[in-house]
Amino acid sequence: MKIPFFDLKGQYSQIKHEVDAEIQKVLSTGLFMGGVPVLDFENAFSKFLGAEHCVSCANGTDALEVALKALGIGKGDEVLVPANSWVSTAEAVNNVGAEPVFVDVIDREHTIDPYLIEGAVNENTRAIIAVHLYGLPARMDEILPIAKKYHLKVIEDCAQAHGAKLKGRSVGTFGEVSTFSFYPTKNLGAYGDAGAIITNDTLLAEKMRRIANHGQLKKHDHDLIGRTSRLDTLQAAILTIKLNYLDQWVQKRNLIANWYDAYLGEGIVRPMSTTNFYHAFHLYVIRSKHRVKLMKLFDELGIGYGIHYPVPLPYIKSYLYKGYHQEQFPAATLLSKEIISLPLYPELSEQEVKYICNQVNTIG
Repeated sequence: MKIPFFDLKGQYSQIKHEVDAEIQKVLSTGLFMGGVPVLDFENAFSKFLGAEHCVSCANGTDALEVALKALGIGKGDEVLVPANSWVSTAEAVNNVGAEPVFVDVIDREHTIDPYLIEGAVNENTRAIIAVHLYGLPARMDEILPIAKKYHLKVIEDCAQAHGAKLKGRSVGTFGEVSTFSFYPTKNLGAYGDAGAIITNDTLLAEKMRRIANHGQLKKHDHDLIGRTSRLDTLQAAILTIKLNYLDQWVQKRNLIANWYDAYLGEGIVRPMSTTNFYHAFHLYVIRSKHRVKLMKLFDELGIGYGIHYPVPLPYIKSYLYKGYHQEQFPAATLLSKEIISLPLYPELSEQEVKYICNQVNTIG
């Protein structure tokens, strides 16, 4: 039985009529940047999260860079970043002229370890990027008091956490600003690149809009030096349709995660689950000491998988200049050697999950 790692075609088939009609509607207007569809999506997404402002942009990496720049972070500043994340979390810091400082993660939760944050703070530290990795919220109730103590800004990287909640509150509403990616494979994905920035600060929202559009709110009103990073009208229209299904899709992801929990053997380390966190399960990440054997078996059987991520950020080639040692990030290092992501998308059947688990259990 061949099972892909994700199935975007299957998702499209379920909403095809709505999507096709909306695409045709946009095409018939001849307006492909800005306009009502973009405003409609921004309003709908901010309302979904319970936030005041949504500033759309071209992708999740741009969202981070625009947010950092709007917060005044740049040359000479340091930003604390989890050692286990996608590279864009750290790249964005470098791209505004600042320096990422890596902090190890909690091995069962995969998110930044609050107990290690204070030890990484110095006179140059300006912000913390809390990544809600794989769909599990970071420990914001512990991170925020530390940030307040040291007068640090908190940026939530929610690229993998659409629909996740902490104590009933949507991620993306805890820090000064939060960022989202709508890459096609995300829980809420466009049919190309797309991103957004969330804040409750009206002045900050205006500044981010300017930065993302050549420093202007209206044509030729260039109040500051900006860039171009805009959400196009087609993607906005598609995302608005998909947003109506997000709660349903995340619920199905949780159901599938429960199937995995039930059918996997005792030797497999499963994702963390507590009553305080509502996991969005963008990814279902397990740990196995026999990952190489498992990957080989999956390759032979045609079962999709992913490694998120094979090398901790401090040890990728672009950050070797920082001179970190292996023993500095024991949790991230352990995860990089054992983690493997199993297929998880709303169209996955219980029969397919059982089949995958049976294969995993033969190796352990």
